Amino acid sequence: MDSRSIAVVVTTIAIMTQSPATQGQAQSSGRWSHQDWPSGHYKVVEGWPKPLPDTRHSHDGWTWGSFGGVYAESPDRIWVAMRGELPLPKDAAPWTPYGALNPSRGNSNGNSDGLTATCQPEAKRGWERRFEHSIIVFDRQGNLVDEWPHLDKLFSQLPCGRGPHQIKISPYDKEKHVWIIDDQLHMIYRFTYDGKLVHSKGQLGVRGRGPNTFDRPTDIAWLPDGTYFITDGYGGKRVVKYDANDNFIMDWGQPPKDPRNPGPNEWNTVHSIAISADRRLFVIDRGHARMQVFDENGKFLDMWPLKSPHWPANQPTLFVNHFIDDKGFIWVGDAPTSRILKFDLNGNFLYSWGAPGSQPGRLNCSHGITTDQLGNLYLADCFAGRLQKFEPIAGADPDKIAGQILRTWDTSKRP
Repeated sequence: MDSRSIAVVVTTIAIMTQSPATQGQAQSSGRWSHQDWPSGHYKVVEGWPKPLPDTRHSHDGWTWGSFGGVYAESPDRIWVAMRGELPLPKDAAPWTPYGALNPSRGNSNGNSDGLTATCQPEAKRGWERRFEHSIIVFDRQGNLVDEWPHLDKLFSQLPCGRGPHQIKISPYDKEKHVWIIDDQLHMIYRFTYDGKLVHSKGQLGVRGRGPNTFDRPTDIAWLPDGTYFITDGYGGKRVVKYDANDNFIMDWGQPPKDPRNPGPNEWNTVHSIAISADRRLFVIDRGHARMQVFDENGKFLDMWPLKSPHWPANQPTLFVNHFIDDKGFIWVGDAPTSRILKFDLNGNFLYSWGAPGSQPGRLNCSHGITTDQLGNLYLADCFAGRLQKFEPIAGADPDKIAGQILRTWDTSKRP
């Protein structure tokens, strides 16, 4: 075989081992030299969202606060849960996220000045957030198209209220009720689509572990018949199951008997939950850096580490959110490594992207993760204090782009 034939064979093999998107690039230009660092097969949409308007009050000297959650109903209805606004230091540029301040003020913080997340006294930092624009909705251009200012007072109750931890709509609810979880005040709320409170669970400011008391609840997921599960949470160390009529069915979970060797159904911060098409519950055990899997009746099925055993012992993790896409893959946000990670439903690690930093497109704490019908990815960053939108790049590898979240009521046309 001559050198020309060998070159043809090598090129053919290289193309065959590439993804479809990469093959297209290789066939047209002979190579794919784009690196996945720092934003994978996405590009950040700079300037999204736009600064909030001064319609109700001035924002002079104020900026975005800590973001708890984000939910894409559609490309033009991106629901956002923000833990109030934060004051800017003198001479800081307007709308600078806290994660980008120089000199630094540390993480974007929704706690009351002088109080911890559990309402315990601590040294004062010297500035206080204000509860404005807690629940806001943006369109694809980043314009504010809706907000619920009547809820600002709800989240600021008692000294230690810090605002919403998560916001979601059930994928099976055609009326699209909006669910909001307030971890610090131990409350779960359900609102009509236009913002009327129709149901609440918990006792305001009261920590507990009962059918109607919680200890810093964090997330929610549903079955098709309306049955739902609450992860409870930072302190509760359990998963709680309710029927479609809000009746308590059961709960499961406990603190580890041996903290050095936690077993199945033992928790250290039950932080987020997602349900697969075959009705398995995938729950992040954040403090133990692992995923636990159950059936809908609380039977333990599987468990795997989210942290590699090959990492240095001093490498921390903080897996803050996850969802299962329509392709059956799990996408997880990790704060200390500033990455988005992809797993299959059997716990095999497949891919990751992300890099730390304050520049647009860099990651910190991806506390809220969602996708819209156009393939865009949205991240709510609790530490950096910013919301980011990512679009797939031209020729993006479909295996490196998160799929759709489930919406059975969705009538939007997809590309």
